[in-house]
Amino acid sequence: MSALFITSGVKAIRKPEPLVPGAQPVADRLVPLAKKVAPPQIGDRIPESTKNLVRLNGALQVVGGLMLASGSGRRAGAGLLASTLVPTTLAEHRFWEAKDPVERAEQQTHFMKNLGLLGGLLLAAVDTEGKPGLAWRASHGTRAAKREVGRSAKAAKRETRRAVKAAKREATVAARMAKAELPFTD
Repeated sequence: MSALFITSGVKAIRKPEPLVPGAQPVADRLVPLAKKVAPPQIGDRIPESTKNLVRLNGALQVVGGLMLASGSGRRAGAGLLASTLVPTTLAEHRFWEAKDPVERAEQQTHFMKNLGLLGGLLLAAVDTEGKPGLAWRASHGTRAAKREVGRSAKAAKRETRRAVKAAKREATVAARMAKAELPFTD
């Protein structure tokens, strides 16, 4: 799956011009929204030029594809690819705008293919390969900590009762010894 993104990303970086007309309507809508929502440090760095946006999207696809292919940062790479696939699909496969039925069917097929890829990427982004995820570990860690605290509290209560009993016995013995040592005064 990553080879598809790497090759299309390289193509977008090297020759963005053929992709610019399709990306322009998407860029016109998303760039102002992204600049509004993103923190100023990031929003100020979002390119205004659609050509540069196409190149940026291509670069993100190459990076995400390499992360996914290498297994190093696989989940992050899949998430990155999923985030680049949405604007790419909206820019390149707007089947609802096609007038020709054959063109419409072709674009709809590509749109659906990209939805399938998006589903696969989302699965790859959340797949923990059988290892517990962070949320699971956090919830189970909390339960284990509660159990351990409960066990420790019971043990402390038990030890406190034993110490109280021992102190009472010693006090009784000390009182008897003290009484035995007192002279009789009748």
